Amino acid sequence: MAFDVKNLEKVRHAVDVCTMCGFCKSVCPSFKAIGWDSALSRGRIVLTYGLLNGDLEADESVVRNMYTCTTCADCVRRCPSKVDIVDIIELCRADLVANGHILPKHKAMCESILADGNPFAEKTSRREALGREPRKAKVGYFVGCTATYRSKKTAAATLSILEKLKVDFTTVDEVCCGSVMQRVGWSQDDVTPLMQKNVDSIKAMGVETLVLACAGCYRMFKHEYPKYVDVPFEVLHITEFLARQELKLKPIEGKVITYHDPCHLGRHCGIYDEPRQVIRQIPGVDFREMEYNRNLSHCCGGGGGVRSAYPEESMDIASTRLDEAEFADVIISTCPFCVNNLSAAKGDRKIEVRDLVEVIDELL
Repeated sequence: MAFDVKNLEKVRHAVDVCTMCGFCKSVCPSFKAIGWDSALSRGRIVLTYGLLNGDLEADESVVRNMYTCTTCADCVRRCPSKVDIVDIIELCRADLVANGHILPKHKAMCESILADGNPFAEKTSRREALGREPRKAKVGYFVGCTATYRSKKTAAATLSILEKLKVDFTTVDEVCCGSVMQRVGWSQDDVTPLMQKNVDSIKAMGVETLVLACAGCYRMFKHEYPKYVDVPFEVLHITEFLARQELKLKPIEGKVITYHDPCHLGRHCGIYDEPRQVIRQIPGVDFREMEYNRNLSHCCGGGGGVRSAYPEESMDIASTRLDEAEFADVIISTCPFCVNNLSAAKGDRKIEVRDLVEVIDELL
């Protein structure tokens, strides 16, 4: 049976534009962990070209190399030909899934989202998990699946901050934002209804500003949702929201703090200044940047479905990033995936890995 390239046909020209220069080789996190050109952006372009022209079968090695990409977009930044490699990889994944090639863990997560509204197969409702009843308010907090069911400290800290700031806010009757499904190539026909359900729930609460503490959820609402549904409210990451406030914080002394830019928040959405503005409001803070920061920041290894399908490679990437922060006592990030992955790879390192909202809540 021939491999149907319905999605990839949209980027045939972009695939041809790649000159195989290898500039992406210096920045690709999966290449650093795996060491083969097939696990590199230009190698994945070659594989995509082979699938497009019927020269390659979608065997296990092709699937593996397409799914060890974290979709960090550092290759897009580095590409002199301006090829949107992440877009090509995600469209290739969509064709792989449509042709029956999906990794078991990704399939289980997507089926759980459709059945339970979250990728963890959790049956507990979000109202029960959060202990909150949605109500009419101008500010809405979209918690996200990870903070609701796994990184619960992030949710608790964000709720606490909004209460301490006396913000009139509400949670919403949310389902998964759809990021997991889009990243692994699941059919958009299943993702768009999730988007619409979330938007309808937020509108029903009278929300004018939606606040998100998850970088992946934020990217979805800021950039992906408007491609498919109308988003009639302001979308802010929690750091954008906090940067607008005059925070009265207790000091941090005797600790060196550094900040890890999440790929979803940084390169994908361009949010670099606001997290740093919030950190610098901490009295006495000794804040120092890592060598690779802002748009040059290296990936934590947790994105693109890599951690769930290829945990060993994911840990290798995270370990490299932690080595770059060896001068610091605390590495702060603003994405639960980054915090979880860096924490999991920490090993014997004494560095603390914290979400910014947890730090701010303690100091506020």
